[in-house]
Amino acid sequence: MAEVPLVITEPLIEGRLIARYKRFLMDLRLPDGSVLTVHCPNSGSMEGCLLEGAPVLASEARNPERKLKYTAECIRMPTGWVGLNTHRTNLLVGEALRARAIPELAAYPEVKAEVPYGRNSRIDFLLTGAGLPPCYVEVKNTTWPSPDGGTGFPDAVTERGLKHLGELRRVTREGCRAVMFYLVNREDGVFFRPAYEKDGVYARALERAAKAGVEIIARRTLFSPPDFTVGPAVVTMRRKGKTLVPLVS
Repeated sequence: MAEVPLVITEPLIEGRLIARYKRFLMDLRLPDGSVLTVHCPNSGSMEGCLLEGAPVLASEARNPERKLKYTAECIRMPTGWVGLNTHRTNLLVGEALRARAIPELAAYPEVKAEVPYGRNSRIDFLLTGAGLPPCYVEVKNTTWPSPDGGTGFPDAVTERGLKHLGELRRVTREGCRAVMFYLVNREDGVFFRPAYEKDGVYARALERAAKAGVEIIARRTLFSPPDFTVGPAVVTMRRKGKTLVPLVS
């Protein structure tokens, strides 16, 4: 199936990273030597995603009245691009779902975003189609580089993520499909796995959810700025003692 890119239509500028601070601010040094503060829409720890002096692409805001005129989109680490803007993650996956470019989910013609469900939750995407069970898809931006050469989620303790796993397990018991979709938003890392080092409770809950019927999909972002595409599948793994085995086995 054809891959469908998400194209950033706003003008892009490049600067060099000085620092990220106060969670949502990032200073860049522009080619003329000036310093530009940009919005960094990423609430995670961003461990393994920041390197002083690395090139950063930032997009110009469409709203001329916005306080910060630019938004950080991606950074070029020594091992390749890493996506910084978590808001783009759902847009990317949404484009792929609507184009029916994810083989496991291509049968669904109808895609709705941000649908209320469960206990005061909203599912990222609800897929429906005649004769098909409703399919609930939760998307996670995944960028933590694990020390064993993979990419893991989460990069910090996530109570919200734990709640999402519980909600997905519940809908499987009701006869629906449930999917955890991990978008590996970096060019390195040869597999996906739960980040036991960052949140062991979440990691074990993910293993239980997979055994209970929650489907796990991991795919990699393809970077060709200003084009960004949901690309090939990434193998999913889990720990078993000191070794790695398939997450679903």
